[in-house]
Amino acid sequence: MSDSRTPEEDSAEADDDPERPPRYEQVIRWAEYIKEQPPEVWGPQQNAVVNGQIESAQAVDVSVDDKKRIREFAQETLRAERESDGNGEDGE
Repeated sequence: MSDSRTPEEDSAEADDDPERPPRYEQVIRWAEYIKEQPPEVWGPQQNAVVNGQIESAQAVDVSVDDKKRIREFAQETLRAERESDGNGEDGE
């Protein structure tokens, strides 16, 4: 998975900056941290990150047509996942 702020793995800009550890190392560090700390410590931290991402996404100006297109895409994707799992339309 990539985002607009993170260069692709094989690009000239890919994690060569010593100030920014590669994403994998950050994931490992977070996994170790949550193993060592109780959920009462890391839970609110994780919630703050997720809530910040949601707020950022909500702040983006998206037209009504784009919202409809995104919603239809999401519904179709979920429907296809349910069908591939053998659960059908109603999830049973």
